[in-house]
Amino acid sequence: MKNVFVVIRSHGPAWNRAQPLDAQANWRGHAEFMNTLEAEGAVILAGPLEGTDDAMLVMRAADEAEIRTRLSADPWGEDMLRTSQIAPWTLRIGQLLLTPDDR
Repeated sequence: MKNVFVVIRSHGPAWNRAQPLDAQANWRGHAEFMNTLEAEGAVILAGPLEGTDDAMLVMRAADEAEIRTRLSADPWGEDMLRTSQIAPWTLRIGQLLLTPDDR
């Protein structure tokens, strides 16, 4: 069974603060990578936290190591977005759609 985690990724040293998100170097590669993680069921929700240098992802994985392995393949790499926090998340209000791995 997969667990649910909240992941915080923060702008790294290669992030160009003068450019919007979709004008960053290799935006298309990163976007395609994230879309693939979502299609595979690894990423449930993701997006920037407005007014900060952070993005939040809600992910399904067996453990933290699986998340780190999956995110290490991001074309942006740790120079653009570094993983600053991974924490198991216990959802108390609301629900997420179940996948076969969750049953």
